[in-house]
Amino acid sequence: MQTQPDHAYPTHWEADVVLRDGGTAQIRPITPDDAERLVSFYEQVSDESKYYRFFAPYPRLSDRDVHRFTHHDYVDRVGLAATVGGEFIATVRYDRINDQGLPAKDPEDDQAEVAFLVQDAHQGRGVASALLEHVAAVARERGIRRFAAEVLPANSKMIKVFTDAGYTQKRTFEDGVVRLEFDLEPTEQSMAVMRGREQRAEARSVQRLLAPGSVAVIGVGRAPGGVGRSTLRNLLDSGFTGRAHAVNHAFPEGMDRLDPEGVPAVRSLREIPDPVDLAVIAVPADHVPEVVRDCGEHGVQGVLILSSGYAEAGPEGRERQRALLRQARSYGMRLIGPNAFGMINTAPAVRLNASLAPQMPGAGHIGLFTQSGAIGIALLSGLHARGPGDGGIAGISSFVSAGNRADVSGNDLLQYWYDDPDTDVVILYLESIGNPRKFARLARRTAAVKPVVVAKGARHNGTAPLGHAVPTVRIPDSTVAALMRQAGVIRVDTITELIDAGLLLASQPLPTGPRIAILGNSESLALLAYDACLTEGLRPLRPHVLAPTATPDDFRAALAQSLAGDGCDAVVVTAIPWVGEGEGAVPGASEGTALAAALRTAAAADPAKPVTVVHLAMNDLAETLAAPGEAPGPPPSPRDETPAPSSSPAPPHPGAPVQAPPQPTYPPRPPYPPSSGPRPPQETAPPPPAPLRRRPAPVRIPAYPAAERAVRALAEAVRYAAWRREAAEPGRVPEYDDIQETAAGADIDRLLDRLGPGPGRSAPLPAPDAEALLARYGIPTRPSLPAPDPDTALRAAARLGYPVALKTTAPHLRHRADLGGVRLDIAGERELRRTYAELTDFLGSPEELRPVVQAMVPRGVDTVVRAAIDPAAGAVLSFGLAGAPSQLLGDISHRLIPATDRDVADQIRSIRAAPLLFGWRGSQPVDTTALAELLLRVSRLVDDHPEVVGVDLEPVVVAPHGLSVLGAAVRLARPPATTDLGPRRLPVY
Repeated sequence: MQTQPDHAYPTHWEADVVLRDGGTAQIRPITPDDAERLVSFYEQVSDESKYYRFFAPYPRLSDRDVHRFTHHDYVDRVGLAATVGGEFIATVRYDRINDQGLPAKDPEDDQAEVAFLVQDAHQGRGVASALLEHVAAVARERGIRRFAAEVLPANSKMIKVFTDAGYTQKRTFEDGVVRLEFDLEPTEQSMAVMRGREQRAEARSVQRLLAPGSVAVIGVGRAPGGVGRSTLRNLLDSGFTGRAHAVNHAFPEGMDRLDPEGVPAVRSLREIPDPVDLAVIAVPADHVPEVVRDCGEHGVQGVLILSSGYAEAGPEGRERQRALLRQARSYGMRLIGPNAFGMINTAPAVRLNASLAPQMPGAGHIGLFTQSGAIGIALLSGLHARGPGDGGIAGISSFVSAGNRADVSGNDLLQYWYDDPDTDVVILYLESIGNPRKFARLARRTAAVKPVVVAKGARHNGTAPLGHAVPTVRIPDSTVAALMRQAGVIRVDTITELIDAGLLLASQPLPTGPRIAILGNSESLALLAYDACLTEGLRPLRPHVLAPTATPDDFRAALAQSLAGDGCDAVVVTAIPWVGEGEGAVPGASEGTALAAALRTAAAADPAKPVTVVHLAMNDLAETLAAPGEAPGPPPSPRDETPAPSSSPAPPHPGAPVQAPPQPTYPPRPPYPPSSGPRPPQETAPPPPAPLRRRPAPVRIPAYPAAERAVRALAEAVRYAAWRREAAEPGRVPEYDDIQETAAGADIDRLLDRLGPGPGRSAPLPAPDAEALLARYGIPTRPSLPAPDPDTALRAAARLGYPVALKTTAPHLRHRADLGGVRLDIAGERELRRTYAELTDFLGSPEELRPVVQAMVPRGVDTVVRAAIDPAAGAVLSFGLAGAPSQLLGDISHRLIPATDRDVADQIRSIRAAPLLFGWRGSQPVDTTALAELLLRVSRLVDDHPEVVGVDLEPVVVAPHGLSVLGAAVRLARPPATTDLGPRRLPVY
């Protein structure tokens, strides 16, 4: 379907992309104004590349060639160019052809010939692969389904571009030429190839920013202080291993050194003879464009802009920010900021502190991203207080505070940290999510290998902070949180929880279950931990309370015993100051230091289970536990441990669980909802998640001043570990033989042409059309017949068969049985006529009520199933019980589309009212298998057809056997020109 009139310049084809080496390029359609650029580009291409393109010596382009290659109709003839600095570095074009390979005359011809030309200096950067992704998307938009390309056998680079793309292809050899033909329909392999290239390119672009060989700080004042001079001082004090330069156009003539820093000083970048990898810009906003231009001309790879006065300053600043981004990308540079706090890399080979933080954090394995500089300061300070120094429990691998994040965002850092060997835990503080759909995709992939902990600000007002020019997310924050958890993200609410969870995950292995052993020398503190475990849904064992005079050796023995047993999955140690005497005393050592050493010894002997400590008035204990320690050695034999004395009677078996209050029970979850295809074999229990750490870890134990904080962090680890186990064997999207995808697509095209919704608008389908579309996906709806008068109602009831229901469909009374707008179990004509009169007398005229007659269905539980597309979050599938549970209490569960069988099974059980579906208080359980299938079919409909922007099924009556859809509404809209499912591109806000 064409979204642009013929010959109109398609602005939505313009895109910024990251190339294989981390640099950027702009892709756009070629226009007649590009004639000089094309000629200049061609002159810089080698004779060999020209020969490969034209199969003959072709030293220059004729005027006819230039006209042909710059004039396109953007339908049958399309040309795209990749540019850097406004100049072409590569081109691609396609021409629609018929089955004989001649120019197409019939608009139904769906094949095109494609050809590339890449400047030699830019070959190997992945430019052709990026162009292929975009020109394929353009061709699909214009109705082309297949590409053909003729390539000389010696042109191995171009053959590899085609063969590595992942499309279904055919390869032939004739007359000395390799002919490649491939379908443009995306495949699982082509999407994987595209996503893999995107990840490597974006990760490389961040790596270039975080590990520069040389840094120029632009805007360094001559007097001490100021943003530029302070940033330079922080850079030097961090032990930066590369070259540093101070730049200020106001430096006096002849000044070549800045003292006391002792770094080279220049008036402009042009005076620096060597390459500059990173420019840190701290000049007034009015002067930033000039500085960025100098950076681009000097070949700088990336810029960090500390300057303010952009989108946070209002509409004028927002336009200034957009112009800044366009300028930086035109030179192939990534940009952090503006209004950024800076970035840090603690790797010994780099030691970069290009930020306003005066103290270099300790090196560790936490990756930290914030949008707010103030929160960045708070996080760095909080982590430093919990474990200062290299190798401490709170050490970081890298830190980025992106400010307005006009370019580099949390998504880019997720790409980088995904396979960064120095990062074990990712911590993000987000105030807005520019591309939630991509964020969910990247977070899910990253969370499969390392924890991702997120705190989100600005949750409830529905607007992004000043400076964050992002799409507005219309779904509530509770939905965003649910979708994050579906993606494996650990969502917390406060900065304190962010640090608490991050420290535990960075220092401890993942628990294999929810059984928590509690031990300590205070019964009250142990009971607080016990209660906190129950609150968080964990399964605490009976606390093992030591005597008040218990010594560090007693703690060590008790912890070793708990870790060695099979009855627990994690241990919480509680400690208060004690008084020791005789052999139990530790002369010359503080009690906290001695206890820390004892706990470390026990933890090192059995490092497979997480340990956390709750302490009161023992700060030296927390400091010692957080400091670097030795890596664990071989564990001693559990037989060498002796039981610790206890002040309370021990249970028959140490660590035996306490009887917990009864909880609602559900029947075993079926491995797969029924589908028309064969069922796979019964699932087995998934293996535990892979160990979190990738290297021998020093024994560091997180300590907390409150039991609730320690247990909450541990509970997040338990839930994340369970998600990891499930993610190891993900669910599947079942195939149903009765789904008519092609016919549904034709119906949708016809309905859109008839309804004609404008750009960005949706249109509701008339009830018969909605029911017919749903039927294409195996979703039958119970017919309802209009009853504008009593006689028509009687005829409708006779047609449907008694008993029937009479209900109103007026918008203000829809689904309001409490107002008397729904009358059920009408058994005959006399009762129907009487009910019709009561309804119209009480609620209004038939014209107002719009009554309908519907056959009765088996009794069951009334539910609601919805699917909607949020412009930012993407397609969301929602489920809840109809009426008060969902409308009043908000008891609705959400999953991203496409949903798998595992997703919908969890979705059904995740609502608080789920026991009503599973036989609560002796009622008969309903058919949740049929309900899961309905959810999957709705998910398939919305996923297969992006034009379907809303589906509302209410009520869906789920009976003990089967279900009935009594009401259905569908909305259609023309899909956006570009989505996250299209070719890779950098966002522009």
